[in-house]
This record gives sequence, C-alpha cells and structure tokens, in this order.
Amino acid sequence: MSTTKDKVQSLLQQLPDDCSIEDIQYHLYVIEKVMRGLEVAKTAGTITQVEVEERLSRLIK
Repeated sequence: MSTTKDKVQSLLQQLPDDCSIEDIQYHLYVIEKVMRGLEVAKTAGTITQVEVEERLSRLIK
C-alpha cells in the first residue's frame, strides 16, 4: 500500500510543471474527498440510483 507521501509524489509527477500551489491544493482536496467517500461507502453502504432519484423527487414536491 502506498504511503501518503508516495501518493503526493505521484500526483506531483502527473501535474504540469507550471501548475500553481492552488492547483496542487485542489487536487489534494479532491483526492482526500474521494478517499473519504469510498471509506464511508465501504462502512455505511451505498444506495442505488433509483433510490436517489426517489428521495430527490420527494424533496422537490
């Protein structure tokens, strides 16, 4: 398993040389949010697309 440092180094290698600090921060933010979301999905489970649509339609009405 990769360490956090390995993941950051991999990200930096993939970004263009002229990227800004804000670009790096944004990508790190997105990676963290995706990782957290996957962990929540693993522990709390997920719902189907149909269930999401039903819940949203009840909110809109």
